[in-house]
Amino acid sequence: MRLHHFVVAGLVLGVLAMPAVSDEGMWLVNDPPKKLLAEKYKYELTDAWLKNAMLGSIRLNSGGSGGFVSSEGLFVTNHHVAADSVQKLSKPGMDLLQDGFYAPTRDKELKCPDLEINVLQEIVDVTKEVNAAVKPNMKPAEAFAARRGVMAKIEQNSFLETGLRSDVVTLYNGGLYHLYRSKKYTDVRLVFAPERQAASFGGDVDNFEYPRMNLDVAFFRAYQNNEPVKSPNFFRWSESGPAAGDLVFVTGHPGTTNRLETLAKLKHRRDVTLPYTLARLRTLEAVLLQYSEQSPEKKRQAATDLHSVANARKAFSGQYQGLLDPKIMEQKKKAEREFVFSATEAKVRAKMREGPVDTRLFTLDDDILNALELIEATQTKLRAFEKEYALLETGQAFSTSLFGIARHCVRMADELPKKSPDRLREYRDSNLDSLKFQLYSPAPIYPDLERTKLAASLGFLTENLGGDHPLVKLALAGKNPATRADELISGTKLADPSERKRLVEGGKKAIDESKDSLIVLARDLDEEARKLRTRFENEIEEPERQAYATLASARFLIYGNAIAPDATFTLRIAFGTVEGYEVDGKKLNFHTTFGEAFDKHMELGGKEPFDLPKRWLDGKSKLDLKTPFNFVSTADTIGGNSGSPVLNRAGELVGINFDRNRHGLVRNFVYTDVQARHIAVHSKAVLEALRKLYPAAPLVKELTGK
Repeated sequence: MRLHHFVVAGLVLGVLAMPAVSDEGMWLVNDPPKKLLAEKYKYELTDAWLKNAMLGSIRLNSGGSGGFVSSEGLFVTNHHVAADSVQKLSKPGMDLLQDGFYAPTRDKELKCPDLEINVLQEIVDVTKEVNAAVKPNMKPAEAFAARRGVMAKIEQNSFLETGLRSDVVTLYNGGLYHLYRSKKYTDVRLVFAPERQAASFGGDVDNFEYPRMNLDVAFFRAYQNNEPVKSPNFFRWSESGPAAGDLVFVTGHPGTTNRLETLAKLKHRRDVTLPYTLARLRTLEAVLLQYSEQSPEKKRQAATDLHSVANARKAFSGQYQGLLDPKIMEQKKKAEREFVFSATEAKVRAKMREGPVDTRLFTLDDDILNALELIEATQTKLRAFEKEYALLETGQAFSTSLFGIARHCVRMADELPKKSPDRLREYRDSNLDSLKFQLYSPAPIYPDLERTKLAASLGFLTENLGGDHPLVKLALAGKNPATRADELISGTKLADPSERKRLVEGGKKAIDESKDSLIVLARDLDEEARKLRTRFENEIEEPERQAYATLASARFLIYGNAIAPDATFTLRIAFGTVEGYEVDGKKLNFHTTFGEAFDKHMELGGKEPFDLPKRWLDGKSKLDLKTPFNFVSTADTIGGNSGSPVLNRAGELVGINFDRNRHGLVRNFVYTDVQARHIAVHSKAVLEALRKLYPAAPLVKELTGK
């Protein structure tokens, strides 16, 4: 509903002059909060500190963060981020997730089949170039095509000029566009991973909870030309770690936040998107649990899928609960109303500087109101086809990596003959090498597991659209979900990387002639999937982008750069203080200890998931049980920050971020530091375990020089 058009100036002037000062913000590395840190913490964030943070931080294509910790390409991340690679390096009779792994010498390090890491080198503002491509009178489809084309051209030119991976990133929902240039490494080798029981002690029961006692770390080494990468920018390992009240920084790649979204958009998430998402995840989680119970080998096969799905289910449940909280929604409603007033006030003040203005009565900003109404209208349009789009175009009806492979093969045959700017974004030249690296991965694929996941997702498709829906009929081909899944998995050769390569290199002719069951399915579905994608881009994505760009311009006018953009899985810097909190009248210390892990093991009878590994039980007497294990701080983190280095004022690594507590799950939408905390592994705990339990003297020496 449109706000009242006429407002007495005296009721508006002075409203919301600046955002509240707190530890909120996932800040751009090229636009850090230097002034805020100086005023609040008396800390000077130097350019040298920032440069080392940028060149020392790592993004993993498996969906997490990490950081170099030696000059020889060694980097640390979370065990649960590493789990995808550890799982792919395992095989029947050698379960590295369960038993752990350590390479005492470099020739023993295991090469990961498809792990790519990116290290940011430079950020260039390309907002003017992107916006110049979109003309005022363009229709949404024309504007989308123009924007996509110029972004692809910028990326392609950058890649040709620098040889670096080049990605144009959308910030402030369309308010800014930055070009990120990164070094890419695809020869990555596993150095160390602890046992699953130590890395995820407490399992799903303790996920997003605190106190925690997890050794959720893993070490890899990056190679180039078969030699360890020289990494002069790295984080020196702190042997003491953080103390209570310390200022700490988290450098990582937070995935997605929705703090700048409008109230209408958040209501749509609450009422449509999140209930659908949770239903899908619960369905998949149930079948993965059932599959895991069939045998130890099947449990090994499903381990990473199950963890990923269960983690997502719990995270989205927390987000959903947050949006069901009337206080949060009222807070967003109030902030949106005050934003409209403040935007209007800012424009009036600008006019007052030009000359006398009658401020007794003025009109609220129509551009802002129109943008808000446009975003609200797009939610109504989205509701009409969101499920079809999610199920078909994003592939949620086909939860098997083999269908994703089939779709890429089919689409590459159509897209690669086009000029790069005219292709679907994922097939642009600047991204093609990374895509093929993943597509031709030799990682094992387990037919029984893929069959189980596909049957469940086909069933979910039918439940949501109904048996008579044309898409369901096309997907099932007259069979029930289980039979159709068996037919599709049995009739494909796409588990073989050489077959994928043959199809891609054979182009359109090879795809058209293929009788592979999943290629045929992807081919048959592609026309309808592309229609849904085009509809989403033209009716939802582009109108929203333009509306949010209008809101971003107003926000810049009011606040300047005092508000950080939403997370985009790009490098950010967050900061906060190391401090505990209170729950139900009980004060929780800022850190846990090794002794608490053993106490929990004993208290619960050593039953899974509170079962410490045999190595730990046998080595208990070697450990200093007072050693800090995990700690918390108020720094602003989100999913994607897993594995992020936690640094002190000197830029030393004092921890490895691995989780949020349940109070922090609402941070997707609003920041709070009353009870919300991120959780990290203490740097001292890692050294204690490496020295006394594993033991890993060469690794300790590389980390500490001792």
